[in-house]
Amino acid sequence: MAAIEKADAMVTHQLADDVDASPEKHVETKVVHGNEAFNEAMIKEPPNTWSRGQLFIYAFSVIGFFCSTMNGYDGSLINNLLQNPDFRDRYGVENDGIWAGIVASMYQIGGVVALPFVGPAIDGFGRRIGMGIGAVIIIVGTIIQGLSPGPSQFMGGRFLLGFGVSIAAAAGPMYVVEINHPAYRGVLGAMYNTLWFSGAILAAGAARGGLNVGGDYSWRLITWLQALFSGMIVLFCMLIPESPRWLYVNNKKEQAKEVLTKYHGGGNPDSAWVNLQLHEYEELLDMDGADKRWWDYSALFRNRAAVYRLCCNLAVSIFGQWAGNAVLSYFLGSVLDTAGYVHTIEQANITLINNCQQFVFAIVGAFLVDRLGRRPLLLFSFTGCTVIWLGMTIASSQFEASYAGDDENGDPIYSNRAASQASLAMIFIFGAIYSFGITPLQALYPVEVLSFEMRAKGMAFSNLAVNAAGLLNQFAWPVSMQQIGWRTYIIFTIQDAVQAFLIFWFLPETKGRTLEELDEIFTAENPVRMSTQKKALAVNQSGDVVDIKSV
Repeated sequence: MAAIEKADAMVTHQLADDVDASPEKHVETKVVHGNEAFNEAMIKEPPNTWSRGQLFIYAFSVIGFFCSTMNGYDGSLINNLLQNPDFRDRYGVENDGIWAGIVASMYQIGGVVALPFVGPAIDGFGRRIGMGIGAVIIIVGTIIQGLSPGPSQFMGGRFLLGFGVSIAAAAGPMYVVEINHPAYRGVLGAMYNTLWFSGAILAAGAARGGLNVGGDYSWRLITWLQALFSGMIVLFCMLIPESPRWLYVNNKKEQAKEVLTKYHGGGNPDSAWVNLQLHEYEELLDMDGADKRWWDYSALFRNRAAVYRLCCNLAVSIFGQWAGNAVLSYFLGSVLDTAGYVHTIEQANITLINNCQQFVFAIVGAFLVDRLGRRPLLLFSFTGCTVIWLGMTIASSQFEASYAGDDENGDPIYSNRAASQASLAMIFIFGAIYSFGITPLQALYPVEVLSFEMRAKGMAFSNLAVNAAGLLNQFAWPVSMQQIGWRTYIIFTIQDAVQAFLIFWFLPETKGRTLEELDEIFTAENPVRMSTQKKALAVNQSGDVVDIKSV
């Protein structure tokens, strides 16, 4: 630490000498991460967290957050349904095995089929209308699912839900990231995916309450609740402003400037933040890019930088699905079976408590994305998940080895309750670590790394990757849990270790820059090194940067 402070002091002294000949003698040196233009704007015009414009943006962001809440409800509902004995009896499925995978997978299949429609919906009609289109399709899917007399209609409803969520889940984070002030993009963008748990908690709570009702109503009522947040999106999406970037590239430059001035510049058209963003729009946004042509995906593969961006996007999208969390999201009942928690009410309570604690840790992680950075959070979580799955493997194997037969009711008897309790503790610790670092970045990072021209179609590929990875989760893990039980956790241990290694070597940092300033990272020879490089800025009394040096 002392060595770093000494190095910073030497840089400060050198910069002061370099600018001593300038008319303004009073020069302050700041060591920063990120782009100098962004940091210069931060110094000249520090943003106000509670300004009138920013408060409005928080309200607009909530509508985007509903896409995440809706996704969380839809995505976690099947786990709650598979724990419901009336649902299993109605459709003849168990909470593991191939049929559980088929019923759950229709959601992912719908998301995969939606790929060609995501880009045109969001680029052609705008981010807010894109959210509305996805929400309308989800409402139709909810109606079909809620009225389904048999498994085929139920799965048809699940297909439409996945199709609609694929569009809404791409439009929602894009809107939140693009509408927000550059200084708050990280926290608000990270907060987006934490709201997944608000939907998951609502689903778990409704499912827990439904168990007291019994019969078909115990699960049909909670399927109808899926229309709640999608309905709110449909009602409010046209009352919020459009993304200024979308307005700008669609030849609505004055409207884009009005949005930036009103909400980012505090009503001042000469604000440093307004000028910075408009200058970058003019310099870096392609007015005739591939985003204007629904069939043109060339921007995703145009050059090395574009391919690197897409790979970073897909890596976080896929890794977030393959951390082992899918088993705890969709087939937690089966995992709890391996840990000795086999009763329906007991499993429902554990599911609800786990979702609540994950929500808390996800919010904490979201508030720290700009302070700690994206890379450290991802590395911490994937490394931590590796350790947890190793512990889960050991605890579950010891628990299974203590099997001592069945009691008079046919329930299994295990002598090693400590191993059972350790397995349950691992489930909660895994949820905390995963939620702290991975959940906030699952929506933020994939959006950030894509240029505007790539963003909608790139997010379509991101959703394709999520759903394709989800299909593996739906088919592989329930069968694996049925056939080899706790040995499945060995796969997760190895998988998370490999993913942590790849993140360390290939994924760059994105904090401390506007979305357009990220171009300089991906055009660099070594994007990771470029993104983590510190700079010393010499700033005069006017807030202007008069000299820059690498630290």
